[in-house]
Amino acid sequence: MQIILLEKVINLGGLGDVVKVKDGYARNFLIPQGKAKRATPASLAEFEKRRAELEAAQAVALVAAQEKGAKIDGLLLQITQKSGVDGRLFGSVTTVDIADALKAQGIEVERANIRLPQGPLKQVGDHEVSVALHTDVVVQIKVSVLGETQQ
Repeated sequence: MQIILLEKVINLGGLGDVVKVKDGYARNFLIPQGKAKRATPASLAEFEKRRAELEAAQAVALVAAQEKGAKIDGLLLQITQKSGVDGRLFGSVTTVDIADALKAQGIEVERANIRLPQGPLKQVGDHEVSVALHTDVVVQIKVSVLGETQQ
């Protein structure tokens, strides 16, 4: 299916690019999320009329993400979980826990934007975590998992 991208999409293209993607990806993700439209002559003409407004909105979103990124880049979060004597956690620290810890510090981040490449954190210690605030803004924070041993 041919689509017009209404914003930058990682590994696909930038604003205004006409790309061919699988039908399901377009129908189930890109179009409902407002990231793309079907590439018809009418929608191409409508896009060209709205291009300046979409570019301005994209620039504002990028500046806001850069400001937020500057604020949280290198931040240290401490999360306490119950653990055994060997340092393994009973359970794990997930994106939900990290998002809640950030919210407690007054920083709103959606949990879908928190990247845990090795999966949930299951060990006591310091872990580097990526937070993707925008397609062009990815910052690193340090999550320090503290063990709370059972008596």
